[in-house]
Amino acid sequence: MLIKEIPEEERPREKLVERGAAALSDAEILALFFGTGRAGMSAVGLGREMIARFGSLRQLSRASLAELRQIPGVGLAKATQLAAVFEFGRRLAREPYNDHPIESPDDVFSLLGPEMQSLSQESVRIVLLNHRKRLLRVDEIYRGTGSESIASPPEILRRALVHSAHAFVLVHNHPSGDPSPSQSDLASTRRIKEASAAVGVELTDHLIIGCRARGKEAPYFSFREAGLL
Repeated sequence: MLIKEIPEEERPREKLVERGAAALSDAEILALFFGTGRAGMSAVGLGREMIARFGSLRQLSRASLAELRQIPGVGLAKATQLAAVFEFGRRLAREPYNDHPIESPDDVFSLLGPEMQSLSQESVRIVLLNHRKRLLRVDEIYRGTGSESIASPPEILRRALVHSAHAFVLVHNHPSGDPSPSQSDLASTRRIKEASAAVGVELTDHLIIGCRARGKEAPYFSFREAGLL
């Protein structure tokens, strides 16, 4: 169905005006963003197709430009605009931490946990903090396809020094869902702790993001809480 064939009161723009943005479906929100669909398909139909292909908005938000452009009707302009909108949402979610110190593993999990739990690959990130433990930025250091991450101490410290960070939290996910540290995790954390101490930057914690499981109080493992930092 084309937009002109939809009853006027059910068209995304008119629906938003009358009922507010919360009344729109995910596909309708995408339709308003795109403005146009493709030959023979409305913008709403294109939105539905994208969500069906990726499974959810969260998974869509993690898609690369190349993956987005595989969908007929989504060229470079639409793909880059969509990537920018999702990045805008991630930055908006982090904004409260500009004025709120990141002092606990729960703070770090609130910041990055839901996003990192949805990843099928391992991702290593650093949460850079100022002298008041407030957020400076979050940088991804590594994205891998295997079961083990690569966290290079020189690259981590380079990011911290370039952005004049006073401290940082190392975060990575286990796609298996089990946040228990491996021997590689333990060894790399020791190396990073020693290297950061040598240059005067504090490693405040290392969090491994997993999923909540029976017998576990939290869906993450904190090296600091475990007495390993």
